[in-house]
Amino acid sequence: MELAEAAARLRAGEVIAFPTETVYGLGANALDERAVKRIYELKGRPATSPLIVHVSSVEMARGLVREWPAMAGELAARWWPGPLTLVLPKQPRVPGIVTAGLDTVGVRMPDHPIALDLIDRAGIPLAAPSANRFTQLSPTTAAHVREAFGDAVPVVDGGPCKVGIESAVVSLAGPAPLLLRPGTLDLGPMDTAAAPDGAHASPGLHEHHYQPRTPLLLTADPPSGRGRYVRVADLAADPEEYARNLYSLLHRLDREDLDWIALEPPPSGPAWAGIRDRLSRAAKK
Repeated sequence: MELAEAAARLRAGEVIAFPTETVYGLGANALDERAVKRIYELKGRPATSPLIVHVSSVEMARGLVREWPAMAGELAARWWPGPLTLVLPKQPRVPGIVTAGLDTVGVRMPDHPIALDLIDRAGIPLAAPSANRFTQLSPTTAAHVREAFGDAVPVVDGGPCKVGIESAVVSLAGPAPLLLRPGTLDLGPMDTAAAPDGAHASPGLHEHHYQPRTPLLLTADPPSGRGRYVRVADLAADPEEYARNLYSLLHRLDREDLDWIALEPPPSGPAWAGIRDRLSRAAKK
């Protein structure tokens, strides 16, 4: 689908899938409650899981929030466009369905020319979770989106995603920054927050998430039987390459009708934190 058509569909209240540097997003006008509701319906996503709003400029982001503290400016200047979401007190114009009824909203500027061009052409911020069924594997190619939704969702094809796992999420809504979800960025020392009962302050905090259909094991001692064991060194030489390849590998193995997929646990250390987070949720029974 061409960008001009995609932008027109978004302005008309439709849902489309588009590429970002992290994963493909299932996007709709973030200011249109009915359009956002369609995202939840398509994904089978619970109302307690908020959506990230994607913008094409700092000015657009500031128009969605009541406060823009100095730390927001510093983080945006360093990491935007890029895989970092900032959670801030929202403006009333942001519908509650976007934020799971919370008074905060997550915003980010994706580092993908197609995503930025699409937002500019549409002239609206886009609420966009990953373009998959809820708790299932995130898509890093247009083909992954089509596997999940068939013809129900038109897709803008931007090729494979270059980062490969979802953005880090930092809350700036309190007295000190809180890391709600790790990603691929080295954000330095930062307190972390556990997911509360009820509405989550960030997407991706459910216990079961990012899961292939095939049972996934994190172990250095794989079982016998019809499965596939993947060592860290078999997949990548560094965490950036590992993240870029991870979901594509799991999508491919998921199509092989295996009894199990086993991955060697990734190394410790901050560079691997986002990967460990995704795999720990994907391996939950």
